[in-house]
Amino acid sequence: MEMSANEQSDWHGMQTPVLFNHHIPLEINSTTIQHIDLNPIESTPKAVANGERVLILTPLRDASGYINKYFDLLSELTYPHGLIDLAFLVGDSTDDTMAVLAAELDRVQKRTDKIPFRSAKIIEKDFGVLHHQDVEERHSFAAQGPRRKAIGKARNYLLYSALQPEHSWVYWRDVDIVDSPSAILEDFMAHDRDILVPNIWFHRYKDGVDIEGRFDYNSWQESEIGLALAASLEKDVILAEGYKEYVTERTYMAKMGDWRENKDEEIPLDGIGGVNILVKADVHRSGINFPSYSFENQAETEGFAKMAKRAGYGVYGLPNYVVWHIDTDEKPGNA
Repeated sequence: MEMSANEQSDWHGMQTPVLFNHHIPLEINSTTIQHIDLNPIESTPKAVANGERVLILTPLRDASGYINKYFDLLSELTYPHGLIDLAFLVGDSTDDTMAVLAAELDRVQKRTDKIPFRSAKIIEKDFGVLHHQDVEERHSFAAQGPRRKAIGKARNYLLYSALQPEHSWVYWRDVDIVDSPSAILEDFMAHDRDILVPNIWFHRYKDGVDIEGRFDYNSWQESEIGLALAASLEKDVILAEGYKEYVTERTYMAKMGDWRENKDEEIPLDGIGGVNILVKADVHRSGINFPSYSFENQAETEGFAKMAKRAGYGVYGLPNYVVWHIDTDEKPGNA
């Protein structure tokens, strides 16, 4: 190797690097080939500082009356809206859900302030669901198995149609929430849990006093009686909470907590409800979804929790962190 006098002077005292089996970079110019690197995608407690993308997912059916309030609350979220993508699945609706949703999205996304979100997507898919949406029929014991299977299928269609490689978090949020903290995303991310849910209550006033009703009995801790009951059932039977037909003696998060106490107190859960769930996106990418069949005698969100725990993920609840649902005037036993 020939060097000039100056190069020899610079090289003096240094070792000559040797490259064995050196290959020049391979250059691919085909426009039909895409490279996706998921290694940098993380879900961390410092999500805002790291610019982590959030996907908010909401399945809708006959929901036209709730959509305006839904967007009022969504607009108040303090997580940067430029990092949030929205996606909705509209299916089996008999009302004006699609038109109201499209109009509200158009109104929000046309704003010139910081309220518009990074993107919005509407997926339309009917599943042939025939049961009505009145409270009594929707929450009857006979409807629970078919209903939860159908909701699980809708959630999965929405998830697989909307999740993108750049998403770090998936936030499942029902349309009929009436009040929730504006910093709920940051609050939940700070816990750094794979799956996290709040307590779900509702306002109902009797003699001018709010009874602070407890709504979601699908967030629970398993019991020995519940395990024994599941072991005695056929594999395709789906357990439903709050009905005399199946006594599980599970511990319900809805019966715990007080919104006046420490909102960061955690408890482990074995089943969860679907009103408000924050999930690290890699949990879903790993194949943990909402079974539209019986998984350990549970389906949909409770089956999701069972599946996640089987795979080694952590499922937690915040009994003192309350999100308020509409009062659906549930009858006793149909919680």
